[in-house]
Amino acid sequence: MAEVVFAGATKTFQPGSAPAVDGLDLTVAPGEFMVLVGPSGSGKTTALRMLAGLEEVDAGEILIDGRDVTDVPPRDRDVAMVFQNYALYPHMSVADNIAFGLKLAHVRKPERTKRVQEAAAMLGLSELLDRKPSQLSGGQRQRVAMGRAIVREPKVFLMDEPLSNLDAKLRVQTRTEIAALQARLGITTVYVTHDQVEAMTMGHRVAVMRDGRLQQCDTPRKLYEQPCNAFVAGFIGSPAMNILKVPVAADGVVKWGTQAVRLPEDARAGVASTGVDHVLLGLRPEALTLATDGLAGTVGLVEELGADAFAEVSADVGGQHKLVVRVDARRPPGRGDVVHLRAIDAEAHVFHPTSEERLGGRRRQEPRHRGCAPRSSSNRMRWRARWSGSPTCGNDCVGYATRSTGWSSSHEGRPTTRPSTGATSASLSSACLPP
Repeated sequence: MAEVVFAGATKTFQPGSAPAVDGLDLTVAPGEFMVLVGPSGSGKTTALRMLAGLEEVDAGEILIDGRDVTDVPPRDRDVAMVFQNYALYPHMSVADNIAFGLKLAHVRKPERTKRVQEAAAMLGLSELLDRKPSQLSGGQRQRVAMGRAIVREPKVFLMDEPLSNLDAKLRVQTRTEIAALQARLGITTVYVTHDQVEAMTMGHRVAVMRDGRLQQCDTPRKLYEQPCNAFVAGFIGSPAMNILKVPVAADGVVKWGTQAVRLPEDARAGVASTGVDHVLLGLRPEALTLATDGLAGTVGLVEELGADAFAEVSADVGGQHKLVVRVDARRPPGRGDVVHLRAIDAEAHVFHPTSEERLGGRRRQEPRHRGCAPRSSSNRMRWRARWSGSPTCGNDCVGYATRSTGWSSSHEGRPTTRPSTGATSASLSSACLPP
């Protein structure tokens, strides 16, 4: 089991454009199943490819098991990747596909055969070893791709949306198999998906990304109950959280339509400290209930899902808004019915109206770095300053190199320059240097 560390990792594809991955600081513990999730263009796949060595790191570091692999070729990183499109050789049998990486590594045939048979037994492929990929179902092909990764016995598994090509039923079955297999093998795994249901059901922790930046990394339960900002609140959970811009009074009472929500003490303190007169109020579908009186609205749609049912209610909350409400699946309202809504005060989430950061409660924690230099400004390429020994303080510490000079610095008089950039000079803050 190996620890994986992204330390200020940055990737920019076009000079002058916004980074695809911007100063990513993330640590994956040994044996952990870490899921990177976010919408298209959030940088999650680019981050995975940087870890695999398929994309060059423009700034920052990537470490595997304490070893800096930032400039190490992919074949020497001891990682195994499962791609979205399986990447199986159509002219080879299942056994040959699984063993192909071992053959390239010059592993002796008896050892190759042993590992293939063990992996096939683990994945339920023992009776399919002589078949070609064209004779397999989508789920079986995915297991062959996983088997090819397993026999490598790598330090880290990398999986890039491996279930996106499967139908809904097979996707549920396969994600259960992957989670069980990772728990059995105990190998550090980084898994990329755009599906928040996959992320919540599979990951030990989930890292939510947006526009190349890490928004929040925490357990699925903490992400759901204590999102650090409105984006995470709306992205995690299905159906999504209802988020409304509403006025807030000095006594911490939020008005939404004809109703009022009294904020918890920590949220009231957060509102008071910012001095805002409006907030973003977040209410999950289960935080809204049907009542005999309350905010009146008209049911426009009812989704009956068996054990659950959700109603889409149009109501006047400073303008017409559609609110999703969890209702009794046995007695759901009908389309066109007029209903009344009330909110459960204790389950309300409050966010700043402009920054969209959470007000009150647990906020996003910045990663702890070694040393004590301030984070660089937005027009600089950031990277993490690392050296041996204990940190001199507990503050956030990130050295920097400007875009004009590239990735370079000096530490204790020893110049360190990334060969790929050709950089020649940039300086660390003197506060960053150890005594």
